[in-house]
Amino acid sequence: MIDLYTWTTPNGRKVSILLEELALPYRVHPINIGKDDQFKPEFIKVNPNSKIPAIVDPDGPGGKPYSIMESGAILIYLADKTGKLLAKSGRERYDALQWLMFQMGGVGPMFGQTHHFLRAAKEQVPYAIERYTRETRRLYGVLDGHLKDNAYLAGDYSIADIATYPWVARHEWHKVELADFPAVKRWFDAISARPAVRKGMAVPQ
Repeated sequence: MIDLYTWTTPNGRKVSILLEELALPYRVHPINIGKDDQFKPEFIKVNPNSKIPAIVDPDGPGGKPYSIMESGAILIYLADKTGKLLAKSGRERYDALQWLMFQMGGVGPMFGQTHHFLRAAKEQVPYAIERYTRETRRLYGVLDGHLKDNAYLAGDYSIADIATYPWVARHEWHKVELADFPAVKRWFDAISARPAVRKGMAVPQ
C-alpha cells in the first residue's frame, strides 16, 4: 500500500491519476497547504522541501521503504516500477521524458504564475499578468501545434499526458478558451473521458 501525501493541486493530481491508471493500492494523506500542513515535522520527514505531492513506497528498491518527492520523479518511478505508461528504452521513452520536462519546466511554473497573479496576488501587477498570460498562451500554442499531428504528447498515452492534463484542466483560471486550441481540446476531452483520470482528479475527496 503506497502512502500518497497530496492536496487538490495540479501537481498533486498527477500522482493520484497515475496510481489509478496503474491500479496500485494507495492510502491518501491530505496535506492542506492552505493551513500550512506541509510545514509540519511529520511531513517534512517525508519531503524535506515541504511540497506536495510525495509518496512512501513500502516496497521500494531493495524491498525497503522509499520516500520520493517531486511529482515528475514520482511519475517516472511508478511507471518504471510497473513497466507501464513509460517505455523502457529508445525513442518512445525519450519522447515521453522530453514532454514531461516540458511540463515540469514550462507548463507548471508558467501556468502557476498565471494562477497567482490572476487569482491570488494581493494587488494587480499588470506587467506580471501580461508576461505570464502571454507565455501561458504561447505554451498552449506549442501543445496545440504538436497535438495536431499526434494523438498524445509522446506517441501512446503516457506519464507526459498525465503530468500535463491537470494543468490544462484549469484553463479557465488562465482565461484560455480551449476552442482557441482545437488540438489541445481534442486531447483534453479524450483524457477527461478516462475513468482513472476522473477518479484521480477527485483525490483527495
